[in-house]
This record gives sequence, structure tokens and C-alpha cells, in this order.
Amino acid sequence: MSYTAEIALVLAVVAAACALPGTFLVLRRVALVSDAIGHVLLFGVVVTYFAVRDVESPWLLAGAAASGVLTVALVELLGRTRLVKQDAAVGLVFPALFAGGVVLASLYLRNTHLDVDAVLLGQPELATEARWHLGGVGLKPVWLMAGVLAVNLVLLVVFYKEMKLTTFDPGLASALGFRPGLVHYALMTAVAVTAVAAFDAVGPVLVVGFFVVPAAAAFLLTDRLAVMLGLAALIGVVGAVGGTFAAVRLDANTAGSVAAVLGVLFALAFAAAPGRGLVAQAVRRWRQKRAFHETMLAVHLYQHEGTDAEADEAGCRTVHRHLGWTEGQTAAVVGRAERHGLVRRDRDTLKLTHAGRDRARDVLGGSVDSAARPPSPPPS
Repeated sequence: MSYTAEIALVLAVVAAACALPGTFLVLRRVALVSDAIGHVLLFGVVVTYFAVRDVESPWLLAGAAASGVLTVALVELLGRTRLVKQDAAVGLVFPALFAGGVVLASLYLRNTHLDVDAVLLGQPELATEARWHLGGVGLKPVWLMAGVLAVNLVLLVVFYKEMKLTTFDPGLASALGFRPGLVHYALMTAVAVTAVAAFDAVGPVLVVGFFVVPAAAAFLLTDRLAVMLGLAALIGVVGAVGGTFAAVRLDANTAGSVAAVLGVLFALAFAAAPGRGLVAQAVRRWRQKRAFHETMLAVHLYQHEGTDAEADEAGCRTVHRHLGWTEGQTAAVVGRAERHGLVRRDRDTLKLTHAGRDRARDVLGGSVDSAARPPSPPPS
């Protein structure tokens, strides 16, 4: 396997592992928690280092995961006071813990090299090397992330019903005997562990990107949770592989290239998603506008049907003046209304069909007194 393919494999595994819990973060509207956890890992690493005094100890990962769980707990505690909203609580907790980690490192670990670029952007190029050692065996990030992915898959399969119910209807879940709070903390623990492992492999920028962007794109593409989970993992993998090879082709930073490709994939979903994308919304508004014009025409003809002014108000050459439309626009609306069976031409006058008359009545409801109106003409 080539070096580039190996990096792409690592990033693909990271993307899939993050996309699964990230889907529930997006659905629960707590996506920024992943960003908070990614920033407070330094605090856990530094505190754990004071205990083990070994920069290659796997216990540093455990300490980082614990700091992630601590972040979630503090955010929840602040939120329960109802004095601070949850998004503000996230903004209060993670800067404090991140700053605490930086201060501790600067005061007590002065001889420790801290690469700012690596901490902020990550270095996926080094993800193929063993960074941790357990029993004399080097552990590569891809092995660690594969294990995390397997655990996330098992947890998802075993607790799928609980996760789905507590995500969409926590009140019903509580009434049925489930504990939404416990499930939430279990999810956040999985997020923290996944974030720690992913942080070591790819850095904080891609951690947040893999948690949020694929899930947000999948949310636009489907309403089914199971399909959304699969699409999120697929989008993450495509972004990871595509971004890696794009970085090699462009001689650019791998983390930035992967994040850019993820952004492009989200933009495509945002624009072209069926039913929710910008294109679908524009088409729906266009169709609604056309239908509204046809309804306006039907209502106008209905209000003057059988009156002395009908010849002028419903005249093929004069109706546009009463509706405030151009002649071209009126011709287009009348043509569509004819094709849809709402109006017909009677010499130089437009007449409503049964369907057109029903459309007008549905809109007007009881606003028109039918007893005060002359009887409708018989259908042709």
C-alpha cells in the first residue's frame, strides 16, 4: 500500500468512526460539543502526565477522554441552572479548560515541545506511525481508530432503539422507563473517546469536521435515521479519501484539503438535496407561484361570473388590466389554466370550468354569499 493510500485509509476510518456519534450530535442540536471536547483534551493530557510522567503512555488518552466527559458534565450542570443556555455553557467551559491546559503546560512542562500548528491543524501525514506503546508494542492510530469504529458500531446496533427514542422523543422515552439523561451521558462518553482517538490521528480541525459536516449533509438528504447514519459515514469516507488525494495533487496541507472537500460535499447537498436543497426549494416556490396565479385568475373570474361586467372583467383581451399583469404574463397564466382544466374560452370571454369554480370556492370559502350571486352558467 502506498503512503498516500495509507493516509487515506486512516482518515477514512476516522471519518466513519466520528460520523456515527456525530449524527446524533447533529440531531440533538449539540454539535458544538465535539468542538469543545476537541479543545479540552490538552487539559486532560497535561493533568495525566503529572501522574504518569511518560509522554508515550496510553494513560494520556484515558486522561484526555476523562477531560471530555468532564466538559460534558460541566456543560450539563450549567445548563440545568437555567441561568445559562447550553450553547453559552459550551462557550464558557471549553475555553476555561483549554486555557487551563495551556497554562499548566507552560508553567510545569517548560522543556516539553508543543507544536502549535500540530495542535491546531493536526498532522494526518504522521498518522501512519506508531505514537503509543503498550507492552513494548507500538500502536498505530489506524489500529486505535479501527477499534473505536468497531465499538461505536456495536454500541449503535445494541442501543439503536434507545438512542433513536431518546433523540426524537425524550419525554416518551422517560415515560417508557428509559433514562434519557443516562443515554445522553453514554453518548457523550462515546463522543469523548472517539474525539480523543481521532485528535491523536488527525487533529482538532478534522475532528470537528468529521463529527459535524457528514452528519449535517446526510440530514439534508434523508429523513430515515438508519439511512442518515450510513450516508454520514459514506460522505465522511469520500471526503477523507478525496481530500487526501487532492492534497497530494495540489501539494497542499492534508487536513485543510480534507476539510475543504467535506465543505464542498456539504455545499452540494445543501444546493441539490431533494426536497430540502436550495434548488428543490426554488423549484417548489416557482411552482407555488404559478399555481397562485392560476388561482388568482379563477377567483377573479368567479367573482364576476354572471354579472354585467363579466364581458370586460373576463375578456381575453382585457382581463390583464384588471389583474395588473402584462399581456404576456396573462397569456401564460391563461394557457396553463386551460391545460389544467380550470378555464375555457367562450369566444372572447374566459369561462370557469367545474374544477376552476371549485378552486375559487375553496379559496373564498364563506366570504362570498352564494345566495346573492346569480346562478352559475351550465357547463359547456
